[in-house]
Amino acid sequence: MSIDLDESKAPLMEHLIELRSRLIMSVAALFITSIIGFVFADKVFDFLTQPLLKAFRASGTHDPKLIYTHLTGAFATKLKLAFFTGIFIAFPIIANQVWKFVAPGLYKNEKRAVLPFLVATPVLFTCGAALCYYVVMPNAFKFFLQFQKTGSALAISQEALPDMGEYLGLVMQFILAFGFAFLLPVLLVLLVRAGLVQLETLQKGRRYAILIATVVAAVITPPDAISMLSLAIPLVLLYELSILVLRFTVKRAATPDTLPSVME
Repeated sequence: MSIDLDESKAPLMEHLIELRSRLIMSVAALFITSIIGFVFADKVFDFLTQPLLKAFRASGTHDPKLIYTHLTGAFATKLKLAFFTGIFIAFPIIANQVWKFVAPGLYKNEKRAVLPFLVATPVLFTCGAALCYYVVMPNAFKFFLQFQKTGSALAISQEALPDMGEYLGLVMQFILAFGFAFLLPVLLVLLVRAGLVQLETLQKGRRYAILIATVVAAVITPPDAISMLSLAIPLVLLYELSILVLRFTVKRAATPDTLPSVME
C-alpha cells in the first residue's frame, strides 16, 4: 500500500518541481527585462508622452510640461514604467514557459486547437494598443485640453499641469483596456469550443452585445464620448468578427463528417 502511495506522489512531485522551475524562469525573465526597462525608461516615457505633446501643441501650449508633487514622484514613476516595460518584453518568455508546462498534458489535436489562440493573443492585444496610442489618446487628450482657460479680468487662469504618475496610470489604463478588449474574439471562440456558449446564442444576442460593449467602454475609459465610442465600436466589430470565425470553423469541422456519405 505504501508503494502505491509513493508512486502516486512521484508524478505530483515531478509536476511541482517543473512548475517551480518554470516560475523561476519567468520571474528571472521579468527581473532582467525590468532592469532593461529601467535603463530605457526615459525613452519609453518620451514615447508614451508623444500623444500628450501633440495635444498640447494643438491647443496652443508652447511650453508643455509634466510635474510631480512628491519628492520621490519622478523616481517612483520610473520604477513603475520599468516594471510595465519589463512585463511587455517578458510576455513571450512567460507565455512560452506556461506553454511548456501545459503542452505535455495535451493531445496533438488539443495542441493544434490551442496554438492559433496563442498566436492571435499578442497580435490582437498589439492591435488594440496601437489603436489606443495612435488614434484614441491624441483625440482624448485634445478633448481634455479644450477646457483650459487663459487669464482675463473676469476669470482666473486654468492651465493643465498633469502629474507624471497620474499620466502614466492613465496611459496604462488606456492601453490595457484596449489591448484586453481586443481579445474578445479569442474569449468567445474558446467559450464556444468549450461548449459553454452556443453560436446561435451569440447570433441572437447582438443587441445585448452592443449594450454590454457600450457599458464596458463607458466604465473602463475616461468620461468622454470620443474614448467611449473608440472602444465600443471596435468591440462590436470584433463581436461580429468572432461570429464569422465561428461560422467558418463550425462548417469546417462539419465537412469531414459529410465526406464518408458522399464517398459511399
